[in-house]
Amino acid sequence: MTAGPTIVIAAGGTGGHIYPGLALAEAITVMQPDARVEFVGTSKGLESELIPAAGYELHLYDMVQFAGQGWRKATVPGALLRSSLQARRILKSSRVGAAVSMGGYSGIPLIVGARLSGVPSLVHEPGAVPGKANLLATRFTKNVATSFPQTRFLGVDVRYVGYPLRGAITSFNRDELRDEARAAYGLPDGVAMILVTGGSQGARSLNELALGLARRWAGRDDVRIVLKAGARHHEKVAADLENNPGREVVQLVRYIDRMDQAYAAADVAVTRAGAGTVAELAVVGLPSVLVPFPYDEHDEQVHNAEPLIESGGAVLLRDQDATVDIAGPVVERFLTHPEQLDVMRNRLKTVAKPDAAAHLAAWALDLAATR
Repeated sequence: MTAGPTIVIAAGGTGGHIYPGLALAEAITVMQPDARVEFVGTSKGLESELIPAAGYELHLYDMVQFAGQGWRKATVPGALLRSSLQARRILKSSRVGAAVSMGGYSGIPLIVGARLSGVPSLVHEPGAVPGKANLLATRFTKNVATSFPQTRFLGVDVRYVGYPLRGAITSFNRDELRDEARAAYGLPDGVAMILVTGGSQGARSLNELALGLARRWAGRDDVRIVLKAGARHHEKVAADLENNPGREVVQLVRYIDRMDQAYAAADVAVTRAGAGTVAELAVVGLPSVLVPFPYDEHDEQVHNAEPLIESGGAVLLRDQDATVDIAGPVVERFLTHPEQLDVMRNRLKTVAKPDAAAHLAAWALDLAATR
């Protein structure tokens, strides 16, 4: 019996590239159980921990980040040539059927190496605004997938597939999870939950907003803020809560191991607008106040938020407007008009792409079948 194809995925640097890569790997093995999935990346990013922990083989090469000045920037061309040749050897030794980059600097050598070795390749762009690495990588392949409908690459035809998410989110059922999830957070009937999170590193402005809302809602017993402040900010936020008159309103958590449970328990989210976050919010149907990261060169997170805002399932606030006086009334309006939240949940379904990983997996397997 002939073994299934081997698909090599480049998913490195940050979780925004790695987690959709893992979602793609999961979808490939579901779709074709005899397929083999391997990863490539560098020793510098989170992939060196997350990929092996998920049970996949990780090949390393010597690519370096584009960031930097002077001699650091001067090392990029040499590193790209060296790592692309390393990628070509990996592809040839594993008899790979297709190569997929999930974006980021660590994906470029795989796509160049695939071009050199005659392996079909595919690039996935996670953000609404193409990253510099993918702008380069797409010069070496004609197969480009996007997470957002508005994303464009000059001179390249793209296919809008969505942002790949893992099964715990794509199979999300709020009604089935709701009671268990609210019990896990200790929420009595009649208490609304506001989920506030700035991502893995947290966001100081969102933490300050949560603390301000706690003061504003001091004494209320019908609302609870679940705040994930981020590793860098947790201790300071915990200390600030000690003297906050609304500290009983806030449940401060270090980690959220089950985001599906947090989403099911929550009534409203206040979050940044990273690509993965907005994709999840749409799929789980959680009405949100989106506060994009304010220091992106091209307002990437503002563009990420556009589909949710245009659908009517979320509200956009700029970082400087994420204050108690502005954001407080917005959230309170949601809480006093729960029927509006039902409408927003339904509108989010119109932009959700729960099958993104499956579509991308089918494309990768189709490419492998052409070899």
